[in-house]
Amino acid sequence: MKILLPPSETKHPGGDGPALDLDSLALPSLRPQRTALIEALIALSGDEVAARRVLKLSERQLGDIAHNRALATASTMPAVDRYTGVLFDALDAASLGAAARRWLGAHVWIHSAPFGPIGALDGIPAYRLAAGTSLPGVAALRRHWAAATSQAIADDAPSFVLDLRSEAYGALGPIPAGIASTYVRVVTDDGDGGTRALNHFNKKAKGQLVRALAEDRPSITTARGLRAWADRRGIVVRDARDDGVWELVVAE
Repeated sequence: MKILLPPSETKHPGGDGPALDLDSLALPSLRPQRTALIEALIALSGDEVAARRVLKLSERQLGDIAHNRALATASTMPAVDRYTGVLFDALDAASLGAAARRWLGAHVWIHSAPFGPIGALDGIPAYRLAAGTSLPGVAALRRHWAAATSQAIADDAPSFVLDLRSEAYGALGPIPAGIASTYVRVVTDDGDGGTRALNHFNKKAKGQLVRALAEDRPSITTARGLRAWADRRGIVVRDARDDGVWELVVAE
């Protein structure tokens, strides 16, 4: 099983790892796409006015331009530790034991905008780029990433993919038709027999779900296996439709 997570806009600065090594990242066939975006971000960051406009930065976020300018040389840290925010705070990978972190490294991809899907323990620098950004000299990110990422996932041939990405990041790399997958929506029961989608709790629930998986480290190769593990864990998941979409039901 592979789990696909979205990234976070907010990130921890710094790091004590070596500079970015594209050859060490998961899905190495994506190197051409990664190289093109890194070069475009570095070039853009040479013009602070243009970078602020393209990246839609506030005054408080202007330091992210320097992060982009240093992409090729800055220190790195594991991706799962780099990202902050509701999902990654709930996952709290830094507090997990070594075996759980190794499980994350083997089973979790985090789908970033400049690097595509990367392994949870892959070292990355701080950066600023969102899924909807249009970079000068680069095709729209969806066009830049989608086909290549889908092919890279197909080449990796996971038995099953648990897709926890947002729609914006899902569009940057659709799961190939030949790969079994489940897309998860987080909902709460509305008290009238229906459900209501959640926002803040959506991210928190996904982080908690991945943490529980890392703690248990189950061997899951199918959606049925995931459902059986969730039942044992007391996690409520159910088929929402017949198109591979599941609901993760949580209390608000």
